[in-house]
Amino acid sequence: MPQKNITISIKNLHKSFGDRKVLDGINMDIYAGETFVIMGPSGCGKSTLLRHLIGALRPDSGQVFFGDKDLASLSEVQKDQIRKKFGMSFQSSALLDSLSVEDNVSLPLKEHTHLDPNIISIIVKMKLALVGLRGVERLMTSMLSGGMRKRVGLARAIAMDPEIVFYDEPTAGLDPVMSAVIDHLILDLSKKLLITSVVVTHDMNSVFRIADRVAMLHLGKVLEVGTPEEIRNSKNKIVQQFIKGETEGPMNIIDKDDHPVAEVTE
Repeated sequence: MPQKNITISIKNLHKSFGDRKVLDGINMDIYAGETFVIMGPSGCGKSTLLRHLIGALRPDSGQVFFGDKDLASLSEVQKDQIRKKFGMSFQSSALLDSLSVEDNVSLPLKEHTHLDPNIISIIVKMKLALVGLRGVERLMTSMLSGGMRKRVGLARAIAMDPEIVFYDEPTAGLDPVMSAVIDHLILDLSKKLLITSVVVTHDMNSVFRIADRVAMLHLGKVLEVGTPEEIRNSKNKIVQQFIKGETEGPMNIIDKDDHPVAEVTE
């Protein structure tokens, strides 16, 4: 079989906040062109790991490599150059309601390029068309539905033709039909644009619709990495409890203060 190209490599990653260990020796590789899903219960370290992948956090120890470059060892200027190869789709869409759709999508192009405004306008229209939105450039984002906001956020994420797009809970707050639409877009964009997609989610329907491979996090550790089929057939009781949404099992889902947690009780 041909050797797969590794685009992101995580080596023995550790991160604590005060006395709380959030990432506890994470090791994984993400291959170029795949849709890699990171899943796990609330508080397992998904968002913290994502922030390390984009270079927004410095690990206590360990490394995150983009190609042959360790992100933590780079200067902020060097990190910014790497980040131009990243696209980011935020859970809240992170759109500026005081701006039009076109102005929101064009923000990275205006900030990081010297393209003529007419060229930027053409690119914006192309990116919006890729996410199924035409003729909405002049609308204010405050007028958009939740699903449209998500798609505008996707258009902005691909505005700079990134090599990797990171998705933070892309279907959060959406109904099942719109969630399926967003999942289809993620797959469609990955294939059409030949990008690597890294998706953080706990939406199990999305996991099994879009993933080439899945990593299950629990208490800051990687429990298992595999194809969706391998995850479905996992012998790990914690994995099975999570993917089936069962309240009874080895995970204790409520702490003494009635907060969601993920603790092994047996």
